[in-house]
Amino acid sequence: MARRKGARVKDKWREKKWVTVIAPESFNNAPIAYIPITDEKKAIGRVLEVTLFDILKGDPSQYQYKIYFQISKIDGDKAYSIFKRYEYAKEFLRSLIRRGSSKVSFVMDVKTKDNYIFRIKVIALTHKKLNTSRKHALRLIARDVMGKTVPEMTIDQFVQATCYGKINSDIMAAAKKVIRIRHVGLEKVKLIRTAEAEVALLQA
Repeated sequence: MARRKGARVKDKWREKKWVTVIAPESFNNAPIAYIPITDEKKAIGRVLEVTLFDILKGDPSQYQYKIYFQISKIDGDKAYSIFKRYEYAKEFLRSLIRRGSSKVSFVMDVKTKDNYIFRIKVIALTHKKLNTSRKHALRLIARDVMGKTVPEMTIDQFVQATCYGKINSDIMAAAKKVIRIRHVGLEKVKLIRTAEAEVALLQA
C-alpha cells in the first residue's frame, strides 16, 4: 500500500529517553548502564545483567560472577536499582567440576537484619570423595555460619558479603577444620522478598 502524501513517520528512537542506571548503595551507587526507555512506568521492574568486573573494573576473574539489578525508581535522567540476583557464570561453574571429588550443594533461605529475604544456593567442592555423613556435616557447618552471620547484616552488608566473597571465606574457615575443601561459594543468590513486601504482608 502506498504511503499517503504528507503522512509523518514516527521516529521511535527520538521518542525514547536515555537514562543512566545506578547501582544500589552496596556498590557505591556506581553507574552500570545507559539505556533507552519509552515509558517510565513500564521501565520500572526491568532487570539488567552485568558482571562484577563491569562494576569494580578490577581482577578479570570477576567476569565469572553475574549480577542482576532491577530498576525500582526513575528520577530525571537517572534510573535507580535494587540488587536482584547473583550467580556463577555457567562456564565458571563447569570449570570447577572435577573427577574424583565430591560436589555438595543445598538451598537455604536467609533474612537480613532489615527484613530482606534471600534464597541462597551454596556449592562446595572437595579434593576427594566424601561419604554421606561428611557431606551432611559440611551442610550443617555452612548453614550454621549463614544462620549466625546473615541476620546481623543489613541488605547492603549482605550484598557486599555475597559479591566480595566474605560469606564464602567464613564457611571455608569453619569447614576446613574438619573437611578438606577445594572450593566453596554461593552459586546463586536471589532476592525473594523485600522489606517493604514483608511489611505489607504483616499488615494485611
